[in-house]
Amino acid sequence: MADITGLLSMCRKAGRLVLGMDEVKTSCLRHEAKCVLTASDFSDNSLREIERICARVKIPMIKIQKTMDDISASVGKRCGVMSVTDRGFADAVTKKLSEK
Repeated sequence: MADITGLLSMCRKAGRLVLGMDEVKTSCLRHEAKCVLTASDFSDNSLREIERICARVKIPMIKIQKTMDDISASVGKRCGVMSVTDRGFADAVTKKLSEK
């Protein structure tokens, strides 16, 4: 895969991608999230809020170099934050992002 958006699309189809601020916060607090991804144009206030939650429950948070519109094109919903709830997908996403 040449791009992270393809991996996110696969993760969404497998039902292992949680989209939206409220849903992501819930998945973090329930310790279901394995990693949290934020869009490059995610609002600063929301970013600080999700950073605090991730730090509290010790979940890695990664800011990806894709806009909300880029994410929308691959997962079918416009959002600025998402969490991956499967360890295998989370590891694959982290590996893909570290390749760049």
